[in-house]
Amino acid sequence: MHTYLTNYLLHLADTALILSQRNSEWCGHGPILEQDIAITNISLDLLGQSRNFYQYAATLVGPDTTEDALAYLRTEREYKNHLLAEQPNGDWAQTVLRQFFFSAYQYLLYEKLQSGPDEQLAAIAAKALKEVTYHLRWSSEWVIRLGDGTEESHQRMLKAIDELWRYTGEFFMAADYEKEMAVDMASLKAAWMKKLIAVFEEATLPIPENTFMQTGGKTGIHTEYLGFILAEMQYLQRTYPGAAW
Repeated sequence: MHTYLTNYLLHLADTALILSQRNSEWCGHGPILEQDIAITNISLDLLGQSRNFYQYAATLVGPDTTEDALAYLRTEREYKNHLLAEQPNGDWAQTVLRQFFFSAYQYLLYEKLQSGPDEQLAAIAAKALKEVTYHLRWSSEWVIRLGDGTEESHQRMLKAIDELWRYTGEFFMAADYEKEMAVDMASLKAAWMKKLIAVFEEATLPIPENTFMQTGGKTGIHTEYLGFILAEMQYLQRTYPGAAW
C-alpha cells in the first residue's frame, strides 16, 4: 500500500510544484499589479500544497529522505506531474486557462480526498481546498472576462484552448497508483465537464471535440519543457548539495 500511496503523493506534489514554478514566472511581469500579486499568491499556495504532500511522502520513503530531496534530487523521468502543469505560460489567456482547467479538476479531486480513508491525506486536501476554491473562482472569472471580452481577447482564448485542451484528458486516465487509491475518474470527469461547460458558455467559448489527448506525465514521460524547468529549479541544490543558510 505504501508504494502506491507514495507514488500518488508524489504525483500530487509534483503537479502542484511544477505549476507553482510556472506561475511564479509571472512575478513582476503581470498585466497589472493586482493580478501580478494574485498569480504570485496562487503560486505560493501551490508550493505550500506540494510541501505538505512531499513531507508525507518522505515519512513513507524513510528517515533519510526529506521534502527537499524529493523536490530537488529526482530526475525528469521520476516526476509524475500532469503534462498540463509543465506547459509554457504563453500569454495571459493561456496562463489563466491552464489554471482554470487544473483548478476545476483539483477542486473536485480534493473534495473527494478530504473524505477518504487516509486521515493525513484527507487533512492536507481539506486545508488546500480553501485555497483551491479561490484559484477556481479567480481563473473562472478571467476565462469569462477574456472569452466574452474584445475580439482580440476572444481570439487569444481560442488559441489557448487549441494549445492546452489536448493535455486535459490525462486528468481522467488513471495510472496504476491512482487505481490502487480507488479514485473514481468517471465521476470526476463528469463533474469537471459540467463546470467547464457552464464557464465556457458564459465565456462564449466552444468546447473542442474529438481531440487526441496527450498522456505520459503520470508515469514519467514528459514534454521537452519539464527538463528546462527542473534545470532552473534544481540548480542551486545540485550545485551546492546540502547547503544551508
